[in-house]
Amino acid sequence: MDAGRLFGRSIAFPPRLGPDGRWAWSEGAENIRESIQVILLTEPGERLMLPAFGGGLRRFLFEPNNAATHRLIRERVEEALRLWEPRIVVRSVRVEANTEGLNGGDPQQAIVTIEYKLVATQTPASMTLAVNLGG
Repeated sequence: MDAGRLFGRSIAFPPRLGPDGRWAWSEGAENIRESIQVILLTEPGERLMLPAFGGGLRRFLFEPNNAATHRLIRERVEEALRLWEPRIVVRSVRVEANTEGLNGGDPQQAIVTIEYKLVATQTPASMTLAVNLGG
């Protein structure tokens, strides 16, 4: 099975050079994981030719780290991935305060855990992302 052909292939994110001095590429499930990260960290309006693109998670920067903010983040993640990443089906999105997990715990962060399924193979996968809040 050619993972690049099945799931896609593009320049790696974040962009970097490979050992041969050329742009590094990602493909397969890693390409999807990178795409999810790009979607969620892009603010709507950043891409001139596609102004609606993005999850807009930075708009939560000065919001309190509480259940209401967590619900809004969860809804935003679910909607952005439904709109912009057709290669997955989101199974669940959990958002919780970073009390002891990533980065040793940070009360100014919420941790987003996304459980999803790859459409082409029905393989389950997950990823975690820290969202800086500050309130």
